[in-house]
Amino acid sequence: MQTETQTEASTAVQQVEAPTVQSEAAVLIDAQSGNMLYALQPDESLYPASITKIVTGIIALETTEPDEIVTVSKEARYEDGTRIYLAEGEQVTMEKLLYGLLMNSGNDAATAIAEHIDGSKEKFAERMNQFVREKIGVTHTTFKNPSGLPDPEHVTTASDMAKIARYAMQNETFRKIVSTKTMPWNGKEWQSELVNHNRMLWNYEGATGMKNGYTEAAGNTLVISATRGDMDLIAVVLKAPSADAAYSDTTKLLDYGFDNFHMQTLVSSGETFTVEDGEDTVEWQAANAIATAVPNGERPAPAVTVSKDGEVLVDGKYGAQTLGQLHELSRTNHAEAENAAKGEVQALAAGASGDTAAGSGGSSPLLWPTLAILAALAGWFGYRVRKRRERM
Repeated sequence: MQTETQTEASTAVQQVEAPTVQSEAAVLIDAQSGNMLYALQPDESLYPASITKIVTGIIALETTEPDEIVTVSKEARYEDGTRIYLAEGEQVTMEKLLYGLLMNSGNDAATAIAEHIDGSKEKFAERMNQFVREKIGVTHTTFKNPSGLPDPEHVTTASDMAKIARYAMQNETFRKIVSTKTMPWNGKEWQSELVNHNRMLWNYEGATGMKNGYTEAAGNTLVISATRGDMDLIAVVLKAPSADAAYSDTTKLLDYGFDNFHMQTLVSSGETFTVEDGEDTVEWQAANAIATAVPNGERPAPAVTVSKDGEVLVDGKYGAQTLGQLHELSRTNHAEAENAAKGEVQALAAGASGDTAAGSGGSSPLLWPTLAILAALAGWFGYRVRKRRERM
């Protein structure tokens, strides 16, 4: 029976209002589990602009070494848009280019990285699309270049960018780069100091980094990550009417998350779940505890279900969310188990008949009870299979 305290807590949760934002699309996720805490037009196809460079950066980190030398081409030297003023023929380490890419949004750095890895921007864009679909699992994103320069087919969604950002932030070097505020830059044609374009690193408590972008077609785009206590959040906004609006929206989203949610463990380390998968019964186990952000005062904890593929799911305001993956402990096929049980019964029955025919003086007193148990077990398996087929 629900107590008065629980009723008050539930009412308080229901009264919390999600923020109103100016951006055309926005998403807030718990970075630990990927659980969506806020969504506005999460699957609307929009232009990402320079937040594209999150993908370019994480691919470079996973496919190259930081001390690799990159030779800057003429095309990279004369790339459009924001630049770190690389010189044609200049040789720069991959690590240095990544700081220029993610801190100062250098389009010339993006082109130099792409050409170094795949020979051309076009080939690298193919790699980007394969990477985000196969490694991260996004389904509504297509990249045509490594920098986010305008192209009618270069599109993403707020939901996809949140997943991409979450993946990238699991890389320690990526986290270090996007959290760096300033860095000396001594190039062949430009001696200066890189200043991270992400204002939130200075203005928001707990901000840990990420990326901003702008083109006329895309409007202002922004991805921000922040940590307070044991909670990591990622906010994404697309097509904000101004840079100030983008920062205001992400601030509202992060405040909403930190003020109204807390982390809760939903699956303990080592916990097991039994799932029916067609003719099989599968036992899944959690290698690590799985926690997610849940509304303050929520009672009881959100119900967890496990899919036939071992995915841990929880129903929320924005539908079923995948929180983690279990590993398979065991799998039992019902037909095989039933046949094995029948085989045991037949083998024991045959042995009993042989003993009697040979005049051995009678079978073991435990034989017939054992046969009865095995026969019942075989019948139970048969019943389970028949009932399952009836429900199909």
